[in-house]
This record gives sequence, C-alpha cells and structure tokens, in this order.
Amino acid sequence: MIRSITLAVLLPIAVPLGQADANSARYRKQCADIIAAKSQTGEGHRLWHLFEANWEYRMVASPEAATWRGYPGQNHRWSDLSMEAIAEGKEDARQTLKAILSFDRAKLSEANRLNYDLFRRNAEMAVERQQFPGEFLAINQMDGLPRDVPSMIAMMPAGRTKDYEDILARLGGIPTLVDQTIALLQEGLTREIVPPKVPLRTVADQVSGQVHIGPMTTPMLAKFKKFPGTIPAAEQARLTEAAKAVYADAVRPALKRLHVFLRDEYVPNCRTTVGRSALPNGRAWYDYQIRHYTTTTLSPDEIHNIGLSEVERIRAEMEAIKKQVGFEGDLHAFFEFLRTDPQFYYDTADELLAGYRDICKRADPELTKLFRNLPRQPYGVIPVPSYIEKSVTTAYYQPGSNDAGRAGFFFANTYDLKSRPKWEMEALSLHEAVPGHHLQLAVADEIVGLPEFRKYGRYTGYVEGWGLYSESLGEEMGFYTDPYSKFGQLTYEMWRAIRLVVDTGIHAKGWSRQRAIDFFKANAGKAEHDITVEVDRYIVWPGQALAYKLGELKLKDLRARAAAKLGGKFDLRSFHDEILWNGALPLGILDQRIDNWIAAEQAK
Repeated sequence: MIRSITLAVLLPIAVPLGQADANSARYRKQCADIIAAKSQTGEGHRLWHLFEANWEYRMVASPEAATWRGYPGQNHRWSDLSMEAIAEGKEDARQTLKAILSFDRAKLSEANRLNYDLFRRNAEMAVERQQFPGEFLAINQMDGLPRDVPSMIAMMPAGRTKDYEDILARLGGIPTLVDQTIALLQEGLTREIVPPKVPLRTVADQVSGQVHIGPMTTPMLAKFKKFPGTIPAAEQARLTEAAKAVYADAVRPALKRLHVFLRDEYVPNCRTTVGRSALPNGRAWYDYQIRHYTTTTLSPDEIHNIGLSEVERIRAEMEAIKKQVGFEGDLHAFFEFLRTDPQFYYDTADELLAGYRDICKRADPELTKLFRNLPRQPYGVIPVPSYIEKSVTTAYYQPGSNDAGRAGFFFANTYDLKSRPKWEMEALSLHEAVPGHHLQLAVADEIVGLPEFRKYGRYTGYVEGWGLYSESLGEEMGFYTDPYSKFGQLTYEMWRAIRLVVDTGIHAKGWSRQRAIDFFKANAGKAEHDITVEVDRYIVWPGQALAYKLGELKLKDLRARAAAKLGGKFDLRSFHDEILWNGALPLGILDQRIDNWIAAEQAK
C-alpha cells in the first residue's frame, strides 16, 4: 500500500490561504488563452502549454503535493480547505475540462495522443467526482489531518535557515487548518455525510498522541533537536525558541481542540451503517470509486464473482502446502497454528525490522534478472510512527523524490508483535519495496520526456496491481523456498482476492462489518487484529482495495499473452521495462500498449 499526503489529494483541489483568487484567476485566464489560440499555433505546442499551466496551478493549489515532489516555493503553506476555496477548485476543474476538449486529437502526434487521452480522462473524472461530496469525509483512521500534518512536517527539507522558517510557518498554520477541517466535518454532520463510526474509534487517540506537554518531545519538532552545520549556533537557538513558542501557543491548543471535537461530537454522531451505498447517491458513488481506483468498467457483481473464483483457486493451493508440511488438521486449524505458534514470531521490534531489512538486502541483487533498467533512488525500512500504529495496516510505502532529495521508505508496523508473523515478511517486502512499489515509483520519478502529470500519475489499478504482481516474482528471485513463506505469499494473494468479495459485499450487497470479518477469517491465515484493521480500511476507502487483484490479474494476463505470441523472442526483462518505463497507465490503455509492443517485437 502506498501512503500519500492526502490533505489536498483526496479532497477537491483547494488553494493556499490568501492565494485562491489569484491562482484561480491566473489559471482560468491561461485556459481561456489556450482555447483562443486554437487556430494560431500547433496543437502539440498548445497541448503542452496546457499541461504546464495546469501543473503550475496544481502545485500552488496543493502545496503539500509541491513539497512531496520537490516543487519550489510552496513549503510554507497549507491548502485552504474552506468551502469557498473548495468551490473555486471545482470551477477550476470545469475550466480544465473545457480547455482539453478544445483540442483536435487527430492533429496530435502519437505520443501526444496518449498524453491527451490521459489528461482528458483525469479531467473528466475530476468533474464527475463533483457530484459526490467527498470533502465532508475529511478524516478517517487512514487519512486526513492527524496523519498528514506530522508526516508532511517530517518530510520537509531542513538544510537552510529558510527551510526552518518554512517549517515554523506551517506549524503556525495548523490552527487554521484544524478549524477548517472541523468546519467541513460539522457540515458533514449537518448533511449526514459522515463515515461509519466503528473504524474511527482510534482517530481521537491519534490526535491526543500528538499533544505533548514539553514541546521538544513532539516528533513535529524533531528537526529542531539536530540542526545541520550550515546553520549558525545563534540561529539554531532562535529557531528552536520560535518552534517551542509556536507549538505551545498554536499547535498544542489546536490539536486539543480537534481531539475534543472528534471525541465528543464527531465520532459519536457518525453513522452505524458501513456501506457507501447507505449515503445519498451512495451506490453511484461506489460505482465511481470502482472506476477511479481500478480503471476498469467492471460492475460490483462481476468483481464479486471474480473474487469468489480466486478465493477457491488459492484455497486449493493452500491445501497443497498444508499437505506438504504434514499438518494433519483442516485448513482452519492450520491457520490457527500459523497465527499462534511462537516459532513464527519475533520477540522484539528491532528483530522484526532487521528481518525486513535482510529480506530487502537479498532482493536487491536479484533485480537484474528481471529488469534491464533500474532506477537510482534509494529506499529504507523504518517503523510505522507510534501515534498511528494501532490503527494502520501491516506496512505501507512512502514514495521518495529525486527533486526533493528524499529516499523512499518502507514502513513496517511493529505494534503487537504477535500479529506480525515471519511467514508473511518475504511477500510483504517484495510488494512494498523491490520489485514492488519502490522500484515502480522510483522508475516513474526518473522517466525523461513525460509531462509532469504523467510522471506522478497514481492509477491505483496499475500501481497496486504491480505491487501484488511483484509478490508473485518471488520464486524467480530465490524466495519462498520455505513452504511457510510460500504459504505466506498465498495468504497475501488470498487477502487481495478476499477484498474483491468483501469490498463489494460491504458497499454494494449490504454486508455487515462482522460478516466481512467472518469471511476473511474463514479464508485467510492473517491475525485477527490485522483482519479487523483491514476490514475497517475497506469500509472507509470504498473501491481502493479492489485495484490490487484486478491489476495483478491484468499484468499476469499481459505477460502470458506476450509469452505465448512471442515464443522464443519473449524477453521477460524487456517486458517488465515496457510495463514500467512508460509511467502508470489505466489498465485498458496498458493493454493496448502491450499489444503494440508485442507486434513491434514480432516484427524484429
């Protein structure tokens, strides 16, 4: 799973404080000028002018995304999440669609036709999303201010005095961000657009865990404990005192205010239903979420049935492993054995992290067997922050950025060590690090010649499909030699197949949370804590979890198709490079590109 800053990513575009009118006005004029220039300049030149104008607009409109990607000049700001700014962002999206629709696709080069198709699809999806009031679902246990603010502060650069001034400015902006978030959530309560209550049971604690009496004990001020040598001692002292003051006078009171609101007003009044279909226009909203995340047109019923079929297939492979290791009970008893036997667990968090790092070290040199071209960007393995560890999944990946000078990080959850079995670690490492998320996203960061919106494209069906497909590459990389680790890989594949059944069950078929948990427990060997956290994730992220298995199935189908058609000409390393070095793509477009690649390879 990829962990991204979502303050201005999942919400409609919202513009930084004091900048909304100017940024929108400038961008709308640019769109009008681009439309007016239709008969005056070449279509390709005009198209790239739109790409560049839109990217600049988005980086100012989403300063958190700008920091993430190393785009300069925005590090001192937060997005404006006021209703007025959100409304402005929606109008800007409509102007974007109007601009892209002014182009004559037939007059574009082949490469620009693909750029056009992707940009147009994104613009159409952004406008269609406006009928669904996602801005009122601004916080859940997976997303929103409690997680995003400290993550953003942690990733900000800290090499110059100006960098520290930017951090101070962002710290000082937290009270406004809190108040705007509370206003959105209150409006959601008024309109009865709220998330389910049960998954939010730890959200108030996520906030209270960041309220520190001594300012220098908070992770948000970690950069003020150790300065680079380029900053003079007197400046260090001044900046540290300023940080203590802004935390004590602004940040801590705001977090206390948010904690009380979430604990006493918001979470108690969230809904008891769990499916998105329970909200107004909820079924259409879920159908949109499916198309957004999977980039397919499959219906909930079709996805549900694919899931049931995959569960049956993988279960048969699990039975074979159980027989191989000589376990005499049924599969449920085998699951219980795997969940409870001490041999499968580490005693300390440090041992668990060392285990993950060892797996990653062994994976790195195997990559040349599968890829001709590898990225330069490094990655690390670190623990999930303690203030969110109880409510997040087993692991996630946070992308790096070459422009920002930041490595990628594989975050491993060290909470409740008896729910972190050794047999799942190989599959999980291959998914989150290499050849999974880190490799794919580091490649995308280094592709030359693509417009920026494509370099940073996050089509979930492609990205998470690649992560799950990467798990299946383990045997070719020398992993899963231990049958229990192979069972772990099957467990993770089963986990993603179960998602197809459970997600559609919850959001389209009226399943209860307990029914989803029970189906999960009956078919997977994961620990009960993990299962509960996973189901709660599906509840608040409708459709997202469908992307993994559907994407993996498409990638496996493309590989099988290429191997069958090319025979002795098939080169797995070239196939993988063709998948990765064009950036993330919707699955239907990827399908066509691989067909074109196969034809080109046959012609050689």
